[in-house]
Amino acid sequence: MSTPGRPEGEYRSAQHEGTPGITPSINGVALQAAGEELAAPELRERAWSELLRQEAVRTGRLPAQEVTQAPRLDAAGEAAIHRMMEEEVPLRTPDDEECARFHRLQPQLFALGSKVRVRHILFAVTPGVDVRALAQRAEEALLELTHRDAPPERFAERARELSNCPSGAEGGDLGWLAPADCAPELGAVFFDEKLAGLQTRLVQSRFGFHIVDIVEREPGRPVPYEQARERIAGVLAQRARLTALHQYIRVLAGRARIEGVEIEAADSPLVQ
Repeated sequence: MSTPGRPEGEYRSAQHEGTPGITPSINGVALQAAGEELAAPELRERAWSELLRQEAVRTGRLPAQEVTQAPRLDAAGEAAIHRMMEEEVPLRTPDDEECARFHRLQPQLFALGSKVRVRHILFAVTPGVDVRALAQRAEEALLELTHRDAPPERFAERARELSNCPSGAEGGDLGWLAPADCAPELGAVFFDEKLAGLQTRLVQSRFGFHIVDIVEREPGRPVPYEQARERIAGVLAQRARLTALHQYIRVLAGRARIEGVEIEAADSPLVQ
C-alpha cells in the first residue's frame, strides 16, 4: 500500500541489513519470501505496510492472522488501514492567524502568474548513501560552478555528468515552474524574492541536495490574503498531516522488533 514519504529521524534496527541469512522482518513476520530480494525502497515500503497492518490487527480493525510472511492486503484491508490513519491522524484545519502569517511570510507562493525558469543538479539521497560525503560532493561542485572563471556552459556539462535527475540529460533544465509545480522546500527557495540575486546555490530537499540555478523570473501579480486563504489553509493542513503521519509510523516502528531493514523510529507519542 502507499505510505507517506520517508520521515526524518533516527534510524532503528538497521543491523544486518543486506547480510545473507538475515530475513527482513517486523515482529517475526518476514517481509519477503525465501529467495526473494527486494530493492531497499520497496522493502521499506513493505515494512511500513506491515507495521500498519499489525497495528490494525492489534486495535481490532483487522482480524488476527497466523502468518509467518507479510500477507498482501486486499481492498478491504487497504480501506481499514486508511480509516485507521484518518482516525489516528485526523486532518487539522489551521486557524486564520496561521494562514495570515504564512501569507505574510511567503506571498510569492500565491502570486498569480509567478514562475521561474530553473535548472538544477541533483545529488540524490538513496538508501545506504553517505549523506555527509554526498553533501561535500555537492558543495565542491557548487564551488566549481560559482568560481569567477567557470565558463557558462559548465553547469550543463556537470549536470550531464553528476545529476541523478532525468533533467541531467538536458543540462539540468527543468523549464518554467509555477509554485504548485515544486516541492514546498524548493518552492520556498525558488520564489523567495530576497534570494533573487543569488542565482546559483545549494538547496536541500526531501530528494537530496540540489545545485539550483534560477535562469529567469516572472514575479506575477500578488494575490490578496482573502483570495488566497482557502488555498493556504489546504497547503498548511496537508503539511501538518504529512508530518503527523510520519511521526505516527515512526512511533509504531519504535514499538516493534525490526530486523534486516532500516526504518526510522521514535519513542515520543504523536503530537498534532
